[in-house]
Amino acid sequence: MPYRIKEMLYTVQGEGSNAGSVVVLCRFEGCNLSCGFCDTDHSGIDGSGGGEYNSPEALAEAAVGLWQGDRSHGRVLCTGGEPLLQLDLPLLDAFHSRGFTVLLETNGTLDAPEGVDFLCVSPKDGRMPVMKAGDELKLPFPVDGSDPADYAGLDYRHFYLQPLWGRHLERNTRMALRYCLENPLWKLSLQMHKYIGIP
Repeated sequence: MPYRIKEMLYTVQGEGSNAGSVVVLCRFEGCNLSCGFCDTDHSGIDGSGGGEYNSPEALAEAAVGLWQGDRSHGRVLCTGGEPLLQLDLPLLDAFHSRGFTVLLETNGTLDAPEGVDFLCVSPKDGRMPVMKAGDELKLPFPVDGSDPADYAGLDYRHFYLQPLWGRHLERNTRMALRYCLENPLWKLSLQMHKYIGIP
């Protein structure tokens, strides 16, 4: 089965604990959820670097072609949509064999294959993730039916609230900031890439 990629580009990670890190962003097509607040176009394979890749090696080589500089610092960010609809062990192995660290951002509804180097789970609509431990839990905020307190007992190294983007961004940011001040387990994650106008 080919890997269907919406876009793949050399950029800077815009949010969470890896914000500011250079990555090859690999956005997989499709999602298993339909969230009314989604701010990401993950339909089709028509973005920059997008397309169908018929093997793990072909996709990993496309990432190699985008990386600039020392490959010992190479990072691939697998995101979506929902990357775990397609990301599998052969693709992880192909990225690793080319020297990449693999970062994964998922909605947490599916199990990840062994070998992901950095796991970020971003639960949606109050769903509890199937993965109870990882590097980073990043919660869109505020979302009806989703209470940050419900996630505080999970085993993650970082807990982030990310204000929902859109016409209420200023209000959402104030609410998230207030929640973090009152509950210092949580950190504020701003979508830096949107503020500075990069993908």
